[in-house]
Amino acid sequence: MDENLGKFIDDFADLVQLAQAGRHRQQPGTQLLDALTDHLGVPAGDLAMVEEQIPFHRFVDADIVLSDLAALDPDNRLLGIGGGGQRHHSSLSDMVQQSQFFPQFPLSQPDYVNLAVGPDAQRQAVGFGLRLFKFVGGSIAVLQRAADPRSGRQTASLEMVAGKAETGTAFLAEYRRRMESQSVLKGQVISLTMGEYGPSSGGVTFHHRPRLSEQEVILPAGLLQKVADHTVGIATHRESLRAHGQHLKRGALLYGPPGTGKTHTVRYLLGRSAGSTAILLSGGSLARIADAARMARALQPSIVVLEDCDLIAEDRSFGHGPQPLLFEVLDAMDGLDNDADVAFILTTNRPDMLERALAQRPGRVDLAVEIPLPALHERVELLRLYGRQAAFTAAALESAAERTAGTTASFARELVRRAVVAAALANTAVDDSHLAQAVDGLMTDSESLTRSLLGSGTDAGPTEPTFPSVGAGGPWPPGHPRS
Repeated sequence: MDENLGKFIDDFADLVQLAQAGRHRQQPGTQLLDALTDHLGVPAGDLAMVEEQIPFHRFVDADIVLSDLAALDPDNRLLGIGGGGQRHHSSLSDMVQQSQFFPQFPLSQPDYVNLAVGPDAQRQAVGFGLRLFKFVGGSIAVLQRAADPRSGRQTASLEMVAGKAETGTAFLAEYRRRMESQSVLKGQVISLTMGEYGPSSGGVTFHHRPRLSEQEVILPAGLLQKVADHTVGIATHRESLRAHGQHLKRGALLYGPPGTGKTHTVRYLLGRSAGSTAILLSGGSLARIADAARMARALQPSIVVLEDCDLIAEDRSFGHGPQPLLFEVLDAMDGLDNDADVAFILTTNRPDMLERALAQRPGRVDLAVEIPLPALHERVELLRLYGRQAAFTAAALESAAERTAGTTASFARELVRRAVVAAALANTAVDDSHLAQAVDGLMTDSESLTRSLLGSGTDAGPTEPTFPSVGAGGPWPPGHPRS
């Protein structure tokens, strides 16, 4: 053996002995391995570790459940683990094994993260901390850590080790039972978000439940009530339906030109469904339909809203190849039990682009409703609603409505806004002349693009629906009755 290599091996062996001797000179209980061994009553390095994955959006629920279970032991302790960035790349088992040779994981203060539990409330959850407590007479240790995609951890987790196998089994069973029966998401209005590192790292955003009166949603007579009866009313008779063996899951499709009131109708329905969990998907978050379906099943009664669903549900016969997200939508609808109190509400501007399979089976879409361009009477009511704080006369409202045939509610709202702006610039009170001036401006040829953007049926032909029509034929804008 080379002399230098032999000297290196001897020196390295001395270094290991010094490190081990130094570990034993540490103050008792200040190192991870010592703390675990003292608490569990057996050498921690000899025990198996169990890991439980936690979806990103359920981490705050896990924090609450674990905190409650630990609190059953009045002598429970919450500790942090030091050691720099290496702790984020190592499992609890790795840290225990490495600590048998090098004291590199000292105890410290736990890390915390602030997580929303409602539209205006947050909870300080343990982001990286070790809980030591007794459960059903045995000792258990649980390392709780939030997701850290930068360190390669896409999901949050609990890592458990118990002095007795039966203790760990009993704890895990109770933890899972509580996670299935309670959640801060239940009864809330939430939207699913896409994370920087993909859908698996996405979270949730809480919203205040909309509060709209029936008078604030201007639709053809009877149309709003028909949609409300199907999506919300059925839920009030769930026991009768179940007793007669009828399915509760249901689907409704709202279709029509942009700006006619589909989103606002949905907001009205959410306001009518107090106590139900509402899960909103739009844009890129439509990719999380599978997550939404699982959450809806667990948190029922639930409503799942898919805005602009034509983005993912194009007809497969068009020759563009299968749409994976379409399959997920269909699977999500079909995968629910018939007695699941879950309503799917889909909106689209392009019903002709939708896969007919969405409407060919009850529990997918069993009600398709056209939200049409407002008729003359409805345009008058829209102008009256938007201009309720202005002194417009009935004759002025009627005249403005007559001159704006084929336009949407977005157009009506912009008319009133322009009238108010004109009055403000002239430093006078808003009156009929300002409304007439706004109509002149928006209806001229030079404003054709603006009319198109705000929704005007005069610039494009009607869209022919492929679904049976019911009724007379930017997400969640505040105060917009037909957006």
